[in-house]
Amino acid sequence: MARKSDVPARIIRAAVALFSRQGYHGTSTRDIARLADVSEVTVYRYFEHKEDIFWSALASCFSTIKPRLGLLNPNFDADPPEIILPRILSLLIDTANFSPDLVRMVAVAFVEVRGKAEEACREHLGPLFTSIAHYLEANVERGKIRNLNPAIMTAGIALTVFVQPELSNLIDGCTLSKLDSRKAVEAYSAFWLGALMPSQERSTTTLPPDEALTA
Repeated sequence: MARKSDVPARIIRAAVALFSRQGYHGTSTRDIARLADVSEVTVYRYFEHKEDIFWSALASCFSTIKPRLGLLNPNFDADPPEIILPRILSLLIDTANFSPDLVRMVAVAFVEVRGKAEEACREHLGPLFTSIAHYLEANVERGKIRNLNPAIMTAGIALTVFVQPELSNLIDGCTLSKLDSRKAVEAYSAFWLGALMPSQERSTTTLPPDEALTA
């Protein structure tokens, strides 16, 4: 029999599974209770409102990516884009592949729940995206990257990973959604390095993504 201390965790796991698959409005507290194998009364013993369950579930999803966020050293400014961009893309691809519930939960938060969505994402994802934007801005100033808006570049890189695979299914003959992680890093890195770096700055000795990640 599960210990009483395990009950909130079971409720959260059930909530993540259901909210990420069915959305906020498509999931009831009765559904969550049934999947968690507790009564609905028990659910409300730990959470006052359904929305409280959702935000706790989203926070639990963010906790699963914290170890990977440390892979990008905040003092990586000295490394060239040929090394750092593949690292950034690898981190984002790993997040999309190994934490798919997080990506869906964030979408549900912004589309259906709203409220604290921006605050929650700013707290957990803001430092990562801010670090990327600052890195791009520093390389714009050095002339290593084209003079483009760093915030728009950061958003574009993130959307490449999180949205492009689904949209590519709508393009006849596009196989990007079927690439494994390594091939995806290679394809996205080649695109973004080609798009962002002035031609005279493109190195002919760019490290392959697997070597770049361990450099």
